[in-house]
Amino acid sequence: MEFRDSPAEAAFRQEVRAFLDAEFPPEFAERPVEWGLFNGAGRAVPGFAEFMREWTKKLNARGWGAPAWPKEHGGGGLSVKEQFILSEEFAWRRAPRPGGIGHGWAGPTIMVYGTEEQKREYLPKIISGEHIWCQLFSEPGAGSDLASLQTRAVRDGDDYVINGQKIWTSGAQHAHMGILLARTNPDAPKHRGISYFLVDMKTPGITVRPLVNMLNSHEFNEVFFEDVRVPAKNLLGEENRGWYLATTTLDFERSGIATSVSHQLIVRDLVRFAKESPVGSRSVATRPSLRTELADRAIEAQVESLISYRIISMQERGQIPNKESSIAKLYSSELDVRLAVTAMHLAGLYGQITDREDARVLGGRIARFYMHSTTSPIGGGTSEIQRNIIATRGLGLPRG
Repeated sequence: MEFRDSPAEAAFRQEVRAFLDAEFPPEFAERPVEWGLFNGAGRAVPGFAEFMREWTKKLNARGWGAPAWPKEHGGGGLSVKEQFILSEEFAWRRAPRPGGIGHGWAGPTIMVYGTEEQKREYLPKIISGEHIWCQLFSEPGAGSDLASLQTRAVRDGDDYVINGQKIWTSGAQHAHMGILLARTNPDAPKHRGISYFLVDMKTPGITVRPLVNMLNSHEFNEVFFEDVRVPAKNLLGEENRGWYLATTTLDFERSGIATSVSHQLIVRDLVRFAKESPVGSRSVATRPSLRTELADRAIEAQVESLISYRIISMQERGQIPNKESSIAKLYSSELDVRLAVTAMHLAGLYGQITDREDARVLGGRIARFYMHSTTSPIGGGTSEIQRNIIATRGLGLPRG
């Protein structure tokens, strides 16, 4: 890995910094971050929704709304290293970027497998933010073993009729569209016979039921399909080949550098809390081991950044990270938990306070961060799955 920017990369980094200096409002930049919930300005800040609409327009004007997308589809066409620099600089400023399922998954898959009509219909609306997307993959009996899914899609004339249930669908309550995996051939081996659909979430027969977590936050949902008719033109790619579409990965920058920077910023916030807060300073004074614990978290956050650099260096050389991505996901998820535990050690019994007005424990952020961190080793592929990938693909150990 070449840690120094080339002259062209240094110029691009300076361009990004100048843009943030000029355009990112201080009232959002200086707001305390809700750790683990949103790596950027807080959605609860008055005027944030209006800000994001204008912010998205400004980013799209530079191609930074979807920096990895080709220019012909409204993206920036940035190189892997330029995407990395953009992610890194935005993360250090805690500046939000458009994203989610539409930008990161639906759009790229439509680019590769979609018809010209599908590209014209959906890609511009993803870029503009007009369409919010959700991912309808996991089921009550098909999570880590996704290929066991049972939601059925049966062809009926010009439509497919879909019946089944999805679960843990993030943002389904806000989504305009969803990417859906459903079984179209129940007699085929489980990785075959699955098709990939683009579904209008307002279609009759779709019911979204909230799943409220222990933060009393509505992030996930159950989604039920009862005789939902999806036009056949909304099939993406070939029938029964949906599994292979779902595993599509493009040469986009997915190093995890934004999460690494976020963890480094959390360490800084905790050190400041230990120095300036009566609660934190008292904890450190009575428990000197907390200094060592904070030092450990600081070192681990730096190690995480080096793992990210390794991935980006592979992508720059045209290689596809595999076990390396699992290493990064595993390390990052479990560091999230360790950071939350350290925060609770600093807060002591005050760490149970969730009141956003209580300044003693950063407006209850420590308690909420701790509860939210419990999801990190689960979402996006459990730690057990990541360890299996590292063992088999990285260490060459036998299965079973």
